[in-house]
Amino acid sequence: MSKRFYKLNGSNFTNMISRGAEALHANVGNVNALNVFPVPDGDTGTNMNMTLTSGVEELKKKTSPHIGKSAEALSKGLLMGARGNSGVILSQLFRGFAKAVQDQEEIDVQQFAAALQQGVDTAYKAILKPVEGTILTVAREAAKHGLASVRRSGDIGELMREVLAKAKEALAKTPEQLPVLKQVGVVDAGGQGLVLIYEGFVAALSGEMPDVSASDTAIAVNVPGHGAGERMHAQAHLATEDIEFGYCTEFMIRLEPGKTPGAVFDEPLFRDEMERHGDSVLVVADDDLVKVHLHSEYPGNVLTFAQRYGELVKIKIDNMREQHTHIVEESGGQAAKPLHVHDASKQEDPVTAESAKPFGFVAVSAGDGIAAIFKNMGVDVVLSGGQTMNPSTEDIVGAIDKVRAETVFVLPNNSNIVLAAQQARDLTDRRIIVLPTKTIPQGISAMLAFQANATAERNAAAMEEAIGTVQSGQVTYAVRDSQIDGIDIREGDYLGIHNSKIVVSGPDLLDTCRKLLDSMMAEGGEVVTVLTGAEASESDTVRLAELVEEAYPDAELEVLAGGQPLYYYLFSVE
Repeated sequence: MSKRFYKLNGSNFTNMISRGAEALHANVGNVNALNVFPVPDGDTGTNMNMTLTSGVEELKKKTSPHIGKSAEALSKGLLMGARGNSGVILSQLFRGFAKAVQDQEEIDVQQFAAALQQGVDTAYKAILKPVEGTILTVAREAAKHGLASVRRSGDIGELMREVLAKAKEALAKTPEQLPVLKQVGVVDAGGQGLVLIYEGFVAALSGEMPDVSASDTAIAVNVPGHGAGERMHAQAHLATEDIEFGYCTEFMIRLEPGKTPGAVFDEPLFRDEMERHGDSVLVVADDDLVKVHLHSEYPGNVLTFAQRYGELVKIKIDNMREQHTHIVEESGGQAAKPLHVHDASKQEDPVTAESAKPFGFVAVSAGDGIAAIFKNMGVDVVLSGGQTMNPSTEDIVGAIDKVRAETVFVLPNNSNIVLAAQQARDLTDRRIIVLPTKTIPQGISAMLAFQANATAERNAAAMEEAIGTVQSGQVTYAVRDSQIDGIDIREGDYLGIHNSKIVVSGPDLLDTCRKLLDSMMAEGGEVVTVLTGAEASESDTVRLAELVEEAYPDAELEVLAGGQPLYYYLFSVE
C-alpha cells in the first residue's frame, strides 16, 4: 500500500531529493544522448547530475527535520555546484522552492504546490532570454498543473504524480516548440532530466521503486534547423546631450529593519521606485543586502530614498556625459555609445586598494596548449573545462578569488558555461564583467582586443565587438546516426561545425576540414588560426596546412598546439 503524505518535513524532503538524484544518476547517459548535436560532448545529464549531487551532499551534511532549513541547505549546495546551463536552471528552481518554505517546519500540499511555482518564477527571472521547449517549459507546465490540481487531494504524493504526468506531457511537446529537437528526433535533454528527478520524487513519496531503466518520453519525433538564437550586438551612435539620465549610480544597502518608521523593504516596490528615478535599473536582493544599479539624473535623491532601508555601502557614481565626451574626443568625434555592463556586483573592491592591479582575467579552456596561450596573453587563472567538463559556479568563484584586481573579466569560452559564470559573478561583491565568449577563438579574439590603458567599460565594449568579428570552427566526430539541416550524419563521421552549426559531415578528416574552412571563408578572411587537438596527427596537420595555403594563398596561417580533447582541430578566421 502506498504511503500518504499530508505533511512534508525535512527528513521526508531529504529522502525525496535523494531518490530524485538516484533516478537521474541512473540515466545520465540517456539524458546526454538527447543532446541535439551528435557530438561527443553532450553533457546535459552529466551537468545536472553533478549539480544535484552537490546539492544532496550539502543537504545530507545539514539535514534537519525543519524543511525550511533542509531546503536552504540543498539550495546552497546546488548553487555552488551548478554546472552548465541546465545545472544553473536546476539550482534556480530549488532556490525559489527554498525561499517559499524557508520559515516552515513542515508543509502541506498547498504549500508544496506553491513552492514548486515559486521555483519556476525564480528560474525564469534568472534567465535573461528564456527559451521555450526546454527544462523551463517542462517545469512551468508541471508547476502550473500542480497548483490547479491541489484541491483534489491533501496527499503530497498524489499531487506529485499529477505534476509528473504533466511534466511528461510537456516534455513530449518540446519538439513542437524547438524545431531543432523535432529534426533530430528527441525531446529536450534538460526537461528529460527534470522528469527523471520527478520520477524519483514520486517513488519516495509512494514508497515504490522508480523504473529508472528507461523513460517512455525519452525519444519523441524526428528533425530541425538549428534554432539557437544569435546574440545581437549593436553599437549606436549618439550625441552627449542625448543622454537623458547622466549618472551611472551604483550602491548597496545593508538592510536595517526598523531604521525608518513605516519603511519596510519590498523588492518589487523598491524596483518600481528606482525605475521612477531613471533607467537601466537592476535590483538584486538577498536576506540582508540589496545591490542596486541605475542611470539617474539626480543620484542624490536616489541615495536619500534608499537610505530609509539601511546603511549605504560601496557607493559609486559616474558622470556618463563626461565619459562620453572623453570618448568622442579620443575617437575624433565618432564615438559609439559606450557599452555599460549591467552588473550589480561591479562595485570597486575596497580590499584590493593598494596591491590590486586595475584588471584581471579568468578564462576557461580545455587543453594544455590553449591554457598556455591564454596565460601568455595575460590571463591570471585558467580553469580547466569546456567541452566535457563544465566548471561549477563554485569553481569560477574560487578562480575569481585568486585574482587580485579591481576589475576581473571572465571568459567562459563555451555557451554552456556562460550562465554559471554569470551566477558566480552575482555571488561576489567584486567588480566582475562576464564576456559572452562561447568558443575558444572568441576568447582569444577578446583578449587581443584588450587595451591596458582603457577603462573597464571601453574594454568591455571593444572585447564584445571582437567576439562578433571572429568565425569559429570545430572538427570532431559523430557519436550516433542523425540528420540535421538536411545533412546525413553517420556514427564515426567527422563533423565540421561553423559557429555552432554543423555544416559538413563525412568519412575523411581533411576533406571535412576543407569544406568547413570553405564555409568559414565564404565572406573572406585575412588570418586563419588552427589549434591542433590531442588526437590530431602531425602528418594530418602538415597536410592541412598545405591545403589551407594552397586554397587561400592571401590569408596568413598560424598553427598552434591546443591539446584539446575530442576536437581534432579548432579554427578561427578573422
